Amino acid sequence: MQFFRSLPLLIASLALAPFITSCASQQYKAVADEREADNRALREERARIKGENRDLAAEKASLEVALAEANARLLEQPERGAGQNYAELDELGVGYGMRDGRMVISIPTEISFASGRAELSAAGKRALKSVANTLKKDYPTGEFEYWIEGHTDSDPISKSKFASNRDLSLARAMAVLRSLVDDCDVPDNSCVVTGWGPHRPVASNSSASNKAKNRRVEIVVEKAGGTPIKQ
Repeated sequence: MQFFRSLPLLIASLALAPFITSCASQQYKAVADEREADNRALREERARIKGENRDLAAEKASLEVALAEANARLLEQPERGAGQNYAELDELGVGYGMRDGRMVISIPTEISFASGRAELSAAGKRALKSVANTLKKDYPTGEFEYWIEGHTDSDPISKSKFASNRDLSLARAMAVLRSLVDDCDVPDNSCVVTGWGPHRPVASNSSASNKAKNRRVEIVVEKAGGTPIKQ
């Protein structure tokens, strides 16, 4: 008798089962559709951000080139004045001239240091002896001071023990100082050393020849006390 009393309930349950299953399926589909919509929105947002990053990287590269060119215009190659002619320096490939009232002697890395290194080459030491002779003759210590400034191009450091271009430029400037003091009898207390890294280019780093111009050690000569030689 109990079975017969439960039979209507069982029949009703069986009749409702497809409806219940359909509702559950619809709810699952709704959740799945919502998640897919969320995933699609996230993919679109990621694509948009990647596109913006590419645009920003291109803009950054363009601004870096513009900044280098602006710096190059401000920090021009030294210009030779009337009567400035040092045949020995010319022969060795050492540049020289006046910039902002100061004498600038520019020693290219190509004749002084191997790539990524801060040990002076034999040619670099010979060049520095000629530079020292020029300084002693025309810009003697006591009356003049020497700022030894290391410079690099903008290429990132790769195969080198140095952590950055600034570290490399400072190490090269220090090597020049030691050679001038130890080998050429230039007084240490007449010298100031600094490393600019890639931040004071004389040309845009847009070509190999321009990068070579930027890799240099400059000896900037000014009167004691920091005043220009020519106002």
